Amino acid sequence: MKGRPALEVADIFREHGPAWRQAQRGHLSLAQLKVMSAIEQCRSAALGGHVLRCEACSIDQVAYNSCRNRHCPKCQSTAAKRWLDARQADLLPVEYFHVVFTLPAPIADLAYQNKAELYGLLFDVAAEVLQTIAADPKHLGARIGTTLVLHTWGSALTHHPHVHGIVPGGGLSADGKTWVACRPGFFLPVRVLSRLMRRRFLEELQRLFDSGKLRFFGEQAALADAQAFKAWLVPLRQCEWVVYAKRPFAGPAAVLAYLSRYTHRVAISNSRLLTMDERGVTFRWKDYRAKTGAKGKTRHKSMTLAPEEFMRRFLLHVLPSGLHRIRHYGLLANGSRRANLALVRELLQVPPPGQPSAAHRDDAPRAPGATFVCWHCGRPLSILQTFTRGQTIRAPPQP
Repeated sequence: MKGRPALEVADIFREHGPAWRQAQRGHLSLAQLKVMSAIEQCRSAALGGHVLRCEACSIDQVAYNSCRNRHCPKCQSTAAKRWLDARQADLLPVEYFHVVFTLPAPIADLAYQNKAELYGLLFDVAAEVLQTIAADPKHLGARIGTTLVLHTWGSALTHHPHVHGIVPGGGLSADGKTWVACRPGFFLPVRVLSRLMRRRFLEELQRLFDSGKLRFFGEQAALADAQAFKAWLVPLRQCEWVVYAKRPFAGPAAVLAYLSRYTHRVAISNSRLLTMDERGVTFRWKDYRAKTGAKGKTRHKSMTLAPEEFMRRFLLHVLPSGLHRIRHYGLLANGSRRANLALVRELLQVPPPGQPSAAHRDDAPRAPGATFVCWHCGRPLSILQTFTRGQTIRAPPQP
């Protein structure tokens, strides 16, 4: 079993959070305060837990409950595993492509003040652009499906909203009777995607402004004026919008490996934290602008921030309540995904994903025990005691 990381985000919040919360009183949102509290209490006695025993090792263990907050670095690995298990059946035996849509810096700044509206717009316009270009007979001429995942951070914890798209390399013909595969190794032209993304996003952004759904504070307060907002949009119609496509994944297994890293990622993982001392919090980051070596690999560096600045940057990425970070569109939309995938498999002449046979089912009392597993031998643990929030743990009974 992996040991506990030497430093966790929770340690930083516990040590420096109380004073910083007091200093920032009135400037932190309720959602940010809830995230801080959840991370501080995660897997501690504050949330309750269980006293467990391994009969094989004769060792008693205490397992504290998780906060299950989607911004908590410790809770996302199990959430990702549950989500991936559900996605196994959705994979098709075709090439998969990875595309990324990024917002220009001025719009990213506006998005921080209007998270629900602009993050949602980023999702919907990116999906629309992919489906529109794919449906064009000059490019693919097919109805496609895509899974989009929102990330709001850069490697240095700065605010950098973008969506990652995982797209099967093909789609259904207009009449739904044939599977139209894309060219090997090539999905859609990124320049065409970028141009349409720029035009459609700015059109929808103007509609949000006209309907009074955008808010402007601080340095952007002047944009509340219609003429000022119109002038602000002009350079955004002329600059390049970053849309790029990576090389196709090396098979469905690679798609799942990628998804396991990206779908439930938070702004920074505990494994990237190095030290917390009198200088501040030091962590690893990737400088994508500094390339090194013959293959132009990304340079890994370390960065030190004051604890207050680290916490500020981490909390930049707290999402509005109810905003879904993973969304499915087109053939993969939740309402019709099962029927669409069954049709695609029929057209590709591949069997549906198999169910485990009776011979391979484990009918031994292993499934219930999978919730708690011994750190030393991997055997199931039995529950000796359950304690609730704030309840003192009794000494476990003697055998």
